[in-house]
Amino acid sequence: MKQMVEAEINRLVHILIEKQDRDGTWSYPFETGIMTDCYMIILLRTLEINDEDLIFSLAERIMNKQSKNGAWKLFFDGKGDLSLTVGAYYAILYSGYKTKNDPDMLLAKQFIINNGGLKETSMFIKMMLALTGQYKWPRSFLAPIEVILLPNFFDFSIYARANMTPIFVAAHYKFSRKTKRSPDLSDLSILRDEGDWERELKEWRSFLSIIQEGINRLIGYPKELRRQALSRAEQYILQRIEPDGTFYSYFSSTFFMIFALLARGYSNEHPIITHAVAGLKTFKTKINDETHIQYTTATVWNTALISYSLQEAGVSSLSSAIQKANRYLLSRQQHLYGDWAIHNRNVLPGGWGFSNINTINPDIDDTTASLRAVRSLVLNNNTYHQAWDRAVYWIISMQNDDGGWAAFEKNIDKSYLAWLPVEGGGKMLLDPSTADLTGRTLEFFGNFTKLNHHHPFIKHGIKWLIEHQEKDGSWYGRWGICYIYGTWAAVTGLVAVGTERKHSAIQKAVQWLLTIQNEDGGWGESCKSDVNKKYTPLANSTRTHTAWALDTLIAAEKEETPSIRRGIEFLLKTWKQNDWTTSYPKGQGLPGGFYIHYESYEYLFPLLALSHYKKKFY
Repeated sequence: MKQMVEAEINRLVHILIEKQDRDGTWSYPFETGIMTDCYMIILLRTLEINDEDLIFSLAERIMNKQSKNGAWKLFFDGKGDLSLTVGAYYAILYSGYKTKNDPDMLLAKQFIINNGGLKETSMFIKMMLALTGQYKWPRSFLAPIEVILLPNFFDFSIYARANMTPIFVAAHYKFSRKTKRSPDLSDLSILRDEGDWERELKEWRSFLSIIQEGINRLIGYPKELRRQALSRAEQYILQRIEPDGTFYSYFSSTFFMIFALLARGYSNEHPIITHAVAGLKTFKTKINDETHIQYTTATVWNTALISYSLQEAGVSSLSSAIQKANRYLLSRQQHLYGDWAIHNRNVLPGGWGFSNINTINPDIDDTTASLRAVRSLVLNNNTYHQAWDRAVYWIISMQNDDGGWAAFEKNIDKSYLAWLPVEGGGKMLLDPSTADLTGRTLEFFGNFTKLNHHHPFIKHGIKWLIEHQEKDGSWYGRWGICYIYGTWAAVTGLVAVGTERKHSAIQKAVQWLLTIQNEDGGWGESCKSDVNKKYTPLANSTRTHTAWALDTLIAAEKEETPSIRRGIEFLLKTWKQNDWTTSYPKGQGLPGGFYIHYESYEYLFPLLALSHYKKKFY
């Protein structure tokens, strides 16, 4: 057993070092399904940028993902998704490489009609369809453009602001653009007068009344207020364009930004628009020889996690691979103020962002991950102490008043926004404390600083975690799938800051993990968990879920248990595994909206679990 563990650790280390890029990074793809591929085709055709090689390769990937019933799915064990299927159907027709009469397109159309047609699609799909002339804008939009002048505009999460601001602008003008190549989607309408936003408008009315009260208090003439709001919205966008031309480094926000600027009178050839398109094209990657447009890149995240996991496996911090990785990470520490500072003033920037193009939007998880990776370099070089201190102070300052940590901002958790009809609901509109962020932050402080449960802010974080444990003993993880991920983060965090292993919260979590262990020794969880709001097992075990569960048990148990041994044996016997479970999403973007497959997780998390097993039980 010992030799087999050593051999698997060495194999995983070798794979990861071989995959490192020359600049010290790991640029594994950030795979989020096909929706970005669909939107890219629609955008290029709308702007009449006929990059046929790219359009054909994207259409080919989309077509290859279609199910036998004509639909497209968000994940392997899910049902056909109406909104995704509409996006795919539209993109393929717009590409020109299929016609409505092709058998697979007829199947897709039938699925769409059987599931309610365009009327039943999600709000963001309706907005995309309206922008491209396939759906009518409502007479009055969901929120007036003047919302951007109100202080409570910043009660939304940064992700919501980045996507909704350009939508508010385009919707104000009821902007719509068709081209000669636009397909006709009118036959996807069950009702003749398609353009029904009744569901969305009904659910926004209470919120609109709050907004309208605020607007009524604004001093000025209505036309002047509107002009100011449109100008403010445009400036908000332009001031947050990254050096690569994208708006906040995200595909969706950049897509909607382009249409907002077109609505404001920018031409297709305006430098800001051409730069944005060029930026989106750099998101292109290859997955199994298929072209995919990433939602963003995950370079910092992958590099930080892999550098740390290699060091935990025994790779010297003085090795070339670690030195290069950590120098890259230190070069990506942010020095600019972003929207995070609106709710957290008088603190110096010091965090890290998720992608290599992100310069103003740091997050807690990438910051603690980067610090774990670079700690050895900081300890051996006084030059980097200031960078370390700035980051640590920034993390502490970002703790929410409730004791937990969120992803991007501080105290963005207004409950009245959570039920608005947007994909992912409160998960998109809000940025509340979460178990995974809070647990991983505590784990960082416990294992990498001298701070522990005796410090008041750590005690506050522990209290938040214990109060938010589920009745069955698990925790919900916002950015992974789902309860196994959250439980791993919470338990390892609690243990790291000195919580007794016999504490009831830890014992309940351990018992829960034991009850969901599969007969093969592994663990697996379905993406359905985030929609069902309870743990939903996957038909098969996955290596990543097994690694998270194992790492939790290794942290919580004093001695090796039969359950831990069975989990280790699963990792050892599945080293050749390469099936649907390998590419099954382990990350979560928006519940019910999009999910993330991190190829790197299949290597780094098993490596981490095996390394921790070796350290503790050998």
